[in-house]
Amino acid sequence: MSSTSSDERLRAESAFSRLLKKPELGALAGLILVTVFFAITADSSMFTLAGFMNFMKPAAQLGILAIGASLLMIGGEFDLSIGSMVAFAGLFFGVCVVTWNVPLLLAIPATLIFAAFVGSINGSIVMRSGLPSFIVTLAFLFILRGLSLVGLKWATGGNTQLRGVREAVEGDILAPFFSGNAFPGLFEWLAHIGLIETFRNGAPKVPGIPVEIIWFVAIALIATYVLLRTPVGNWIFAAGGDKTAASNSGVPVAKIKMALFMLTACCAALVAIITVLDAGSTDARRGFQKEFEAIIAAVIGGCLLTGGYGSAIGAFFGSIIFGMVVIGLAYTSFDQDWFQVFLGGMLLIAVLFNNAIRKRVTGER
Repeated sequence: MSSTSSDERLRAESAFSRLLKKPELGALAGLILVTVFFAITADSSMFTLAGFMNFMKPAAQLGILAIGASLLMIGGEFDLSIGSMVAFAGLFFGVCVVTWNVPLLLAIPATLIFAAFVGSINGSIVMRSGLPSFIVTLAFLFILRGLSLVGLKWATGGNTQLRGVREAVEGDILAPFFSGNAFPGLFEWLAHIGLIETFRNGAPKVPGIPVEIIWFVAIALIATYVLLRTPVGNWIFAAGGDKTAASNSGVPVAKIKMALFMLTACCAALVAIITVLDAGSTDARRGFQKEFEAIIAAVIGGCLLTGGYGSAIGAFFGSIIFGMVVIGLAYTSFDQDWFQVFLGGMLLIAVLFNNAIRKRVTGER
């Protein structure tokens, strides 16, 4: 009989092996490579404070969607309707504040509750029918986009854009929490003492931190804590890894997946609220194709298409990569249409990398 010291279960794991098992490793490596690429090819203004805010703003909007999508993917499901949900929730929110004159104190929670309800419909159909979530949410992608178009024409008397949001919420105390820039006073002080760049009139070139970046970072931190430090996080991984075994172990699989569908829809609603308030209007094409970009960002961040493995912080890094590329190309001499090529290439590389890591972790050949 071999000694216990030779038992593979008791062998010390190297720091390198532990590092390779981190889902976010590929996204972090990709972020470093993309940063180096733009440091070489882009205008130096890309890496000023203003340039940083320019690419972090779209990264944050996508990232809020990607973090919701990553949690759902770890739980073993997809939601291809989140881009359309941005438009549909934007319609609901716009009608609340413009047509019905509802204050933000009521309109914002009402929009989130409405989105959660639609997400629960997605989840209920998937859970009760046994159909793949890919098919169910693909159907809702078209349903919600069509309802957004029809609803906007109803609300505006035939137009596909609802305007007047900024005027309707002017002076509302909650507006600064979902629109504009945070900490403007701090940035004015930093400009005054010469720590950040200013215009000729002394005003700071960066007036503050766009609020979506604050939301993005906060949601990433909360999601990471839930995944790694709470029983709910363990349930999410278990539900996505092997739902039968998880259910037999007492994990409320159906409730977890239902909650994840609702959470993903709420992330889309939050993006809708932020973008509608920023633009002062909503339209039927808002969030177009964002469902695919969010899922790709989640995959780049380490989420497996088979579920049970992934990282919210990986989706965070994956979204920053997107923001850097989509904005960074404007700082270079490259045609911005190369972004589409990058999109497909990064997805393929991420899937191959994640598949290799999965085989290493599981011992599969």
